[in-house]
Amino acid sequence: MVKGIFEKIFGTYSSREIKRLKPILDKIEALEDDMKNLSDNELQNKTDEFKKRIEKGETLDDILPEAFAVVREASDRVLGIRPYRVQLLGGIVLHEGNIAEMKTGEGKTFVASMPLYLNALLGKGTHLITVNDFLASYQGEMMSKLYNYLGLSTGIIVHGKKTKERREAYNCDITYGTNNEFGFDYLKDNMVIYKDEMVQRDLHYAIIDEVDSILIDEARTPLIISGQGDKPTELYRAADTFARTLEGRIIEESENKKDPFNREMKEEKMDYTIDEKAKSVTLSEKGVKKAEQFFGVENLADPENMELTHHINQALKAQNIMQKDKDYVVNDGEVIIVDDFTGRLMFGRRYSNGLHQAIEAKEGLDVKKESKTLATITFQNLFRMYDKLSGMTGTAKTEEDEFRHIYNMNVVEIPTNKPVIREDNSDLIYKSVEAKFGAIIEEIKEHHKKGQPILVGTISIENSEILSRLLKKQGIKHEVLNAKQHEREAEIISQAGRLGAVTIATNMAGRGTDIVLGGNPEFMAKADLRKKGYSEHLIALADSPLESEDQEVNDIKEKYNKLLEKHKANTKDEAKKVLDAGGLYIMGTERHESRRIDNQLRGRAGRQGDPGASKFFISLEDDLMRLFGSEKIKSIVDTLGMPEDEPLEHKLLNRSIESAQSKVEGKNFGIRKNVLQYDDVMNKQREVIYKERKRVLEGENMKDYIFSMIKDMVDGVVEMYSASSKYSEEWDYEGMENYLSPMFLEDEKLNIEDKEDITKEELKEKIYTKAIEKYEEKEEEVGSEQLRELERVILLRVVDSKWMEHIDAMDQLRQGIGLRAMGNEDPVRAYQVEGYDMFNEMIKNIQEETVKYLYNLEAEEKIERKRVAKVTGSSHGNKKPVQKTVVKGEKIGRNDPCPCGSGKKYKKCCGR
Repeated sequence: MVKGIFEKIFGTYSSREIKRLKPILDKIEALEDDMKNLSDNELQNKTDEFKKRIEKGETLDDILPEAFAVVREASDRVLGIRPYRVQLLGGIVLHEGNIAEMKTGEGKTFVASMPLYLNALLGKGTHLITVNDFLASYQGEMMSKLYNYLGLSTGIIVHGKKTKERREAYNCDITYGTNNEFGFDYLKDNMVIYKDEMVQRDLHYAIIDEVDSILIDEARTPLIISGQGDKPTELYRAADTFARTLEGRIIEESENKKDPFNREMKEEKMDYTIDEKAKSVTLSEKGVKKAEQFFGVENLADPENMELTHHINQALKAQNIMQKDKDYVVNDGEVIIVDDFTGRLMFGRRYSNGLHQAIEAKEGLDVKKESKTLATITFQNLFRMYDKLSGMTGTAKTEEDEFRHIYNMNVVEIPTNKPVIREDNSDLIYKSVEAKFGAIIEEIKEHHKKGQPILVGTISIENSEILSRLLKKQGIKHEVLNAKQHEREAEIISQAGRLGAVTIATNMAGRGTDIVLGGNPEFMAKADLRKKGYSEHLIALADSPLESEDQEVNDIKEKYNKLLEKHKANTKDEAKKVLDAGGLYIMGTERHESRRIDNQLRGRAGRQGDPGASKFFISLEDDLMRLFGSEKIKSIVDTLGMPEDEPLEHKLLNRSIESAQSKVEGKNFGIRKNVLQYDDVMNKQREVIYKERKRVLEGENMKDYIFSMIKDMVDGVVEMYSASSKYSEEWDYEGMENYLSPMFLEDEKLNIEDKEDITKEELKEKIYTKAIEKYEEKEEEVGSEQLRELERVILLRVVDSKWMEHIDAMDQLRQGIGLRAMGNEDPVRAYQVEGYDMFNEMIKNIQEETVKYLYNLEAEEKIERKRVAKVTGSSHGNKKPVQKTVVKGEKIGRNDPCPCGSGKKYKKCCGR
């Protein structure tokens, strides 16, 4: 309320920001004629001029107006597109490290070009991060024409690129790629054993396209690089077989509030209960007894049966929560996850904690082994490492507080170039799903008759296919875009605005292709070229404004331009008919749990001042309404006794629906915040380890660091073996000797003569001096230069080995720490305390093993860098793995030092 009164008096934050930026906009526009009068060479030479001015002390803010004016003019000459005033405004917001909220069709791709160019002048590299490989390639290739014209290089990072190609792309001035690829490259760079294997530079400046999708929707789960685990797979099939013998029931919302006794009575008859809201399945006492009998265990609650309980729970979740063609599809014998927010197939990703294996068992497929975590980071902590971060999307305002709190970015609403005249109708609410689908089909028939293009949004593959079957019965020609047709995504969406087109699409978030009324002539022309058999490489060059000496390229350009002119004439006439029919009509078949996804669907209509309309059709049986909707709506419907096919339409009901969505958004924010709180603990530890690895990779002299490790170890040993008594003569000297003898005590004796009078500090100094003398002898024996490299090799190997063990241990701690809440203990606080203790223990072990290794080196031994990590995949969060690259460890020779760190030869230690 206070905020509302403040905004009425002083204006919204966005309006105040726009007012502040107006003088900068005016400066840019005042330079328009000056830029037009420059020749191509003069305009292109501006880049070198700007770089020299920066070297002399000018800031990016100083040259912003001129730099933006240069990009604006270059864009007009190279791409035939001159950014509007509002696009200049969006570019300034991005340069300042904030989020520009711009509606669909406002040209965010061109908005990003100006701040990318400006920040690239520093020579540190700038990143444009998108949600999928198609957008990264499409935008990168298109905008590279502009950047190349201005003398800047452009790189593209997509799945499948080799190490050398990635390094070259990151070394470019401007790099386009996906959030997952940038994240995995960061993690992999911190797993390499030679500096020249790294691909990324320091993280300087990034613009995130569809910023809400990446930093909000995908931030619930971390990025993970995994290695092969050793758990057997037979138990998954046994758990699946057992789960099929049980009977369960869904907990109704009313039971949680009003009817606990009846619920208990019902549970006695059932083996398990399903809580759809929490997405969990719980065995009843009856189910527990059946499990004990089936698996032949005395008490399922015993600690040794924890793994069995976990497998049973995952099998029940796979059977009852995870739905085929909604959460996943089965394709060529593989379970492929469907992204909740974009509706795309997530090839190669796998659910963690055995859930993916449980689904494989459910579907009768080969059950693959579980994997263990080797490296992990959340998107929050990844992107907060950039010196400056900004983003753009059509829908960020609903999550403004989260952006400000987590990422320190403000949301600025950029006005549209032309007023939005789309008509957003109130939702229609039906009693049943059947009645809702019937009304949708009738609505489609009515609008299809007059030729109005219709885009029907669904939130599941299953619903899109139900609608498709119903439309086929009515003889209505249509296209279906869901995870099963992802390869035709751009083609289907680009033509969704044609006269009479009916397109069913699952989750329109982040599709990245504008729907042009009357059809997209560029896509039509390129489709014709494909039919003629031209390669994708040549087709990509067909619309390039840059001259080419290649006759084949010039020929395809000529053919493309002829086809383009033909299609432009046709689409122009068709666009007029579509406008007369009312523009694009958006029909939502269900509310998504996030208001932003609904707004993205709506935003497909009404671009650049086009007419259009939107309407959502909802049933009280939809998941959102059933699980989170107000019971008042249901009681009103029951009281009125309304017929199945008669809808409710009222603003009060719309507010109730938005309230239900707010509940889910709040719940999801809690999940993201929780993930971040846990990863913040790991992040501090990760920074320490990665910093030390980087020092090794860059070839730093580690001698002083090794000496500090020896000092810390000596201090720790003395403290440990003197803690039992305050009298020096009673200290455990034998224990100290046994501990230190494998390292530098040749005669296995400390030879302390004055044990009664020596202090702890004197003892530490005496032992440390002896240790350093022994180390100097080792250096003379091995050679200084060789020992420096051996220090780096051994430190890298031990750190990698211990760090990966630590990650796995922290992962195990994380999975079980939630139970602490039952004892009124804060799980996050417990994780911080215990994680800190575990980290200190790991550091101690690293010091001990490194020092032990170095003291036991023999001059003739040849020790080379070896990979500790054996990567089997990388995934986003609980979805494993994305990249099935395997990095094989080198074979250990019989006379090589044992990798366990004992200091013995492999044949005399683990090699036995």
